[in-house]
Amino acid sequence: MAENAAVKNTAPTQNKMGTMPVGKLLISMGLPMVLSMLVQALYNIVDSIFVARISEAALTAVSMAFPIQNFMISSVSGMGVGVNALLSRSLGEGNHEQANKAANNGIFLAFVTMIIFVLFGIFGARPFFAMQTSDSEIIAAGTVYVQICCILSVGCFGQIITERLLQSTGLAHLSMVTQMSGAITNIILDPILIFGMFGLPALGAAGAALATVIGQILSCVIGFILNIRCNKTLRLSFRYRPDGHIIKEIYRVGLPSIAMQSIGSIMNLAMNMILMGFTSTATAVFGVYFKLQSFAIMPVIGLSNAMIPIIAFNYGARSKERIMKTIKYSMASAEIFLLVVFLVFMCLPKLLLSMFSASDNMMAMGIPALRTMGVCFLVCGLCICAGSVFQALGNGVYSLIVSVCRQLLVLIPVAWLMSFTGILELVWLSFPIAEVVSLTVSMFFLKRIYKAKLKNM
Repeated sequence: MAENAAVKNTAPTQNKMGTMPVGKLLISMGLPMVLSMLVQALYNIVDSIFVARISEAALTAVSMAFPIQNFMISSVSGMGVGVNALLSRSLGEGNHEQANKAANNGIFLAFVTMIIFVLFGIFGARPFFAMQTSDSEIIAAGTVYVQICCILSVGCFGQIITERLLQSTGLAHLSMVTQMSGAITNIILDPILIFGMFGLPALGAAGAALATVIGQILSCVIGFILNIRCNKTLRLSFRYRPDGHIIKEIYRVGLPSIAMQSIGSIMNLAMNMILMGFTSTATAVFGVYFKLQSFAIMPVIGLSNAMIPIIAFNYGARSKERIMKTIKYSMASAEIFLLVVFLVFMCLPKLLLSMFSASDNMMAMGIPALRTMGVCFLVCGLCICAGSVFQALGNGVYSLIVSVCRQLLVLIPVAWLMSFTGILELVWLSFPIAEVVSLTVSMFFLKRIYKAKLKNM
């Protein structure tokens, strides 16, 4: 008994999240995530670049499929945030039994959620596209694309949950291996399956979807192998009973994150419908912006994901100084990176659009759109990092409120009202307006959570 107590009391100091200098720790945990997410974002862009060479309709179909893909990823990523926070906090407290329960219940929940999307792929894909457009080419290409992504989503769900387990136990470099293996596989297979190479048939948009799921399944397999063989902190088992208390705790933090990220799907769907009122080209431009935005935002999300276990661990270990340093260093790094992205959007919009085989009409429409929406990069890094602070400290509902304010209460209503002017440029202006509101609300909650949980620590 005394021996167990000693282990529990010394556990926080034996983990690098409680001992390594914060700057070095953020680099060691964040850099692998940033690099892997850059590669992951790159293959999303590569998908659209190749699909755009088929036709603008194919590009539009893939753009319109984004809400479903985003909702699928959000459901497991948000749940992973809950697993991540509970697992890291448990390790910080020296409670290894609860950490193992969090990991195993997380895997169980990921595969239960997967079944829902398999059913949607079978029965809901075509109605989803028919609801947005009457263009038969877009409906046909989009339906096949979504069906493949949903029905074969086992790789997506397995990949993300195994990555979260590696990240939350300080093995972010191994998480990078799983992500990059799938991303590189996808990039290699994209042209082969889309255009038909080495004797294979040209599959078009369906080829892009197949390349994606094959890469995800490979990442999933590697992720499980690395957790079983290299993650000595956790004991994964497929022979256990789901724990209602642990599941409740996972979703207490994870549900706001799921809802927050899923709101992006609702926003994307609503924007597609608003923009289709102008022209399908406007929807294609919006899709290109989201692909490019993902390339900019994914590294910041990778950094913010590294923040969560560090803050959660040190909150469990009651180390205020390390928590504050983590927040400050992360926000500064995010803003410096996104300032560079902002300058690229301002100075090189034509080059960005040319990567997607943009027609003259799409180019004329897209250049002012990218410049207007690119203003968001000036402040969104602060909002993303603030959201990770809320989640790490068990106040994920704050992130949900910020996201609802930005995307549902401001962005969509403003874009809808602007659409009545018939001036497309005013619709794009709704994005920076919403981002300013997001920043204001985020800073208010950040100050509030500091007073409630950190000030007197």
